[in-house]
Amino acid sequence: MDIQEAIIAFDALSQETRLKVFRLLVEHGTEGAAAGTLSDKLGVPANTLSFHLSHMSNSGLVLSKREGRSIIYTANFEFFSGLIRYMVEDCCSVEFASIRDDKKKGCSVIELSNCCAPTKKEKKS
Repeated sequence: MDIQEAIIAFDALSQETRLKVFRLLVEHGTEGAAAGTLSDKLGVPANTLSFHLSHMSNSGLVLSKREGRSIIYTANFEFFSGLIRYMVEDCCSVEFASIRDDKKKGCSVIELSNCCAPTKKEKKS
């Protein structure tokens, strides 16, 4: 992952409908969902959704495949994992966040330190 890919991905996610679509696709997992299903669940017209899915596909966040007459969309988990890894490895100080591979579970684990605990607001007199 390079900075240009990250910028394009974050740009794609910085729009409300696209962020909602991506989150819904993550919920659907590797099976994905047809455009019609996404349109119905989000209450977004098909042509509008098509525009957003195209934008997300071009950014690398979404994959699509044809199944019969439907196009099934899935979140590109490999790409998104790379984006998260890029942010933690290249943008965060080790004292605030770190990422490690858990070979036993076959996944990556992000650890965030409690560096900025919220403070109680003082009462003004």
